[in-house]
Amino acid sequence: MSSYIGRFAPSPTGPLHAGSLVTALASYLDARAHDGRWLLRIEDLDPRRETPGAAQAIIAELAMLGFEADAPVLFQSARHAAYQDAFERLQDAGLVYPCACSRREIADSQVSPTPDGEAVYPGTCRAGLPPGRAARSWRLRVGDGTITWADRPAGWDHGRTQRSVLAQGVGDFVVRRADGSWAYQLAVVVDDAWQGITDVVRGADLVGSTARQIHLRRLLAYPEIRTLHVPVVLAQDGQKLSKQTGAAPITAGDPLPALERAMAHLGLAVPTRGTIGQFWRHAIQRWRDSSWTQGVS
Repeated sequence: MSSYIGRFAPSPTGPLHAGSLVTALASYLDARAHDGRWLLRIEDLDPRRETPGAAQAIIAELAMLGFEADAPVLFQSARHAAYQDAFERLQDAGLVYPCACSRREIADSQVSPTPDGEAVYPGTCRAGLPPGRAARSWRLRVGDGTITWADRPAGWDHGRTQRSVLAQGVGDFVVRRADGSWAYQLAVVVDDAWQGITDVVRGADLVGSTARQIHLRRLLAYPEIRTLHVPVVLAQDGQKLSKQTGAAPITAGDPLPALERAMAHLGLAVPTRGTIGQFWRHAIQRWRDSSWTQGVS
């Protein structure tokens, strides 16, 4: 067994669909091709967005498709104490502060949109809350430094060095919301460190989170992590395939075609006849022989 530890971390907003299956498959094949461990984490931090029963449905669907996790499933809803501890470390270091700004106020403050359309926080509350205003969230100070990183060679940027100045791209970002819930960026960094994750394989739609997570990991003195971003599945209108764009759930009665389509999306082919077990043996070897494995020593 190698030191490689990977994971798949879906949010329970609906059943598994073709887009999420591609990410699950890529993460699983990468772990198995490197003789590593693969973990399953359910990111259930926002009950307002969750679909009742979706978490257990995803777990059952993955099992039906032949995915086998190497540890019990981790639920983020059971990890509040860990996030609180990390938050207090940042707070004690003076790295977080309360913010009264609403999304509308931040949007209205923009002079020109960023290339990806994300609103940049202008720092309104960085020196203290305006008189008469109450905190709506807590934000992390990003400073003026440049974050550099590179995906593994076969990833979305083919290993080219990326540079991000968070102050210009997003500004100080939220780590805790007004209702006390934890923001994705903080929770995922804390959990990746706690689980010993060495490699994150996920969709290219999450590339924009990479610099923020690197910044948080460094502030919390967590180990660095390799990243590999794979192409997302698009709906007919060109948007990312999701529940909101009409993604159909994976059918339990006939799992092989779904797995084969996910492999094809990743540019790999496997025999279209046989059993689930045969599919996985061929798929792991195809991934092992492909360029996707580059960048792991």
